[in-house]
Formats: sequence, C-alpha cells, structure tokens
Amino acid sequence: MAVTTTDVVVTDPVPPAAGRARLRFLRGGKTRTGLLILLFFVVLAVIGPWIAPYDPDAMSDQLLQPPSADHWFGTTHTGQDVLSQILVGTRGVLVVGFLAGFLATVLSVLIGVSAGFLGGAADEALSMLSNVFLVIPGLPLIIIIASFVEDTGDLLIAFVIALTSWAWGSRVLRAQTLSLRRRDYVEAARATGESTWRIILFEVMPNLTAVIASGFVGTVIFAILSEITLAFIGVADISHWNWGTVLFWAQSNQALAQGAWWWFVPAGLCIALLGTALSLINFGIDEFVNPRLRTATGASRTVRMRVGFTPVARTTAPEGREPAGQPSKEHSA
Repeated sequence: MAVTTTDVVVTDPVPPAAGRARLRFLRGGKTRTGLLILLFFVVLAVIGPWIAPYDPDAMSDQLLQPPSADHWFGTTHTGQDVLSQILVGTRGVLVVGFLAGFLATVLSVLIGVSAGFLGGAADEALSMLSNVFLVIPGLPLIIIIASFVEDTGDLLIAFVIALTSWAWGSRVLRAQTLSLRRRDYVEAARATGESTWRIILFEVMPNLTAVIASGFVGTVIFAILSEITLAFIGVADISHWNWGTVLFWAQSNQALAQGAWWWFVPAGLCIALLGTALSLINFGIDEFVNPRLRTATGASRTVRMRVGFTPVARTTAPEGREPAGQPSKEHSA
C-alpha cells in the first residue's frame, strides 16, 4: 500500500534562551526606529538650550524671514528665531510627558495591583477610588486650576495630568493581577510562607512588566498632547517655550494667512515625529506581549511533519475465510 505524505507547516514562536528573552523587545524594526527617534528628542531636550543659535525671546529687524543660512527655520513677526524656540521648547514637552507618565504609572501600579491581589474590602475601596478618578476630565480641570493659579508651570500641569490619567491603567492592572494571583507559582510562594508584598514584588510584578510599560508609554503620549493643547489654546504659561507655545503665537498672528509656513510647520513636524516614535514603541510592546502580533520582533520556526497512512502487513486468514477487507471469491467472480 502506498504511503501518502503531506508537508504541514506549523509556525510558532521559538522559546528564547533565558538570557535573550528580554532582548526580543529590541529586535523589531518598529521598536528600534521609535527608540532612535525618541533618543534624538531626548538629546535635544538636554542640550537644546545650549546649542540654540539665538535667544528665543530676542527680537530683531528680520521680520517674517523664510529659512536661510542665518535662520534655518526662519523668523517670526517680531524677528525671533524659530529654530531657537523649537530647541528650547523641547525640554518642557518631554519633562511634562515623562513626569506625568511616571507619576501616573506609579499610582496605577500601587492601586491596581494592590486591589487585584488583596481582594475583599481593599479591592472594593480601591476600585471605587479608581472609578471616581476615571470620570474626572483632565483638560477642563487644568483650565479651572489655571484660572485660580497665576503661574501655571510645567510641574503643575504634569501633576494634574498624572492625577487624572492613572485610573484606566489601574483598572487594567487589577484585571491582570486577578488572573495571576491564583497561579500555581503564586500559591507555592504563599504556601512557603512568603509575605504578601514579597509575592507581589517578585512573583506578580515581573509578569506585569510589559503591561506597565505599555501603560507608561500611552500616558506619556496623552500628557505630551495635553501639554501642547493647553499651550496652544493659551491656558498654560505662554512665557515658557514649548512646541504648543510656538503654535499659539503662530496662530495668534495669522501665520497661515501671511504664508509664513516656516513658523508652524517645524513644530507640527516635531509633534508628529515624537508621537510616531512613542506609538512605534507601544506597538513593539504589544507585539512582545501578544505572540500573535509578532512579526519581526519574534522569531519563528518552521516544523515539518510527515502525515500519512501506516502500511499494514497482510496476514493469512484461517481456512475457509477470506482476510478482512478482501472480497470473497464468489463476489470477485
């Protein structure tokens, strides 16, 4: 009997070695691209005020000049250098974004993981607190605070954004912790007498690292866009330079109507590039967490299996009987 073979291709993630498991996140092209762009803006935030060719507040007689050798990004209606404003304003954008992301992530981890692991009355109280902050709008609250505070600086804006944006991440971490607290390794640690906080730190938290990182990146994106929006509508202190402040002055002085595209295009491109970088990093984290989304970040292997029929040897039937599965002589005749 002929044996039929079929090649079946099965694609699944290769279990990485223990030392290389943490580096899988950096293998994807999207992740590396996002990190490089983000690193570029971080460097600008650090050295921007030092390498700015002019004082961003200094005025000159070169009014609304297009990009040139003296002013790479052109000048404003008062002769201020746009490149210097962009370089100096990068620091404020990143400070607000990362500070708000850090504070919101700390709050979401403390409240979400504690509620999911402790359960009972603690879970109900912390969940109610999360639900209250979940419905508090961030931008209107900042506008109200700005109307009562004379100096609405970056630190105050970052604090308010963090205070109103941690609740969603807390709910996600609570749900993940509820699915982890009854796992076998957690029960084993509890049976050996480990303390609650040691189990949370060394057994539960490592399995939430990717979720926490994704929440942090998402909060940073929201905080940066909120800071730029507040500066653009004039709520934040417009004496402190950031990309939103550049857009505020360009819009207030009708740069678009005057054809001064160089006044607002660089700031818009910087916002788009930074948002793209953070989004690419977030996509990389999603692919790292979910194996089904892995393309370049997770290696795959092809397993070929041979599937077919196993030949069965023909046996001699007892006298007067035909072998099973064979037609009798009368029928064959």
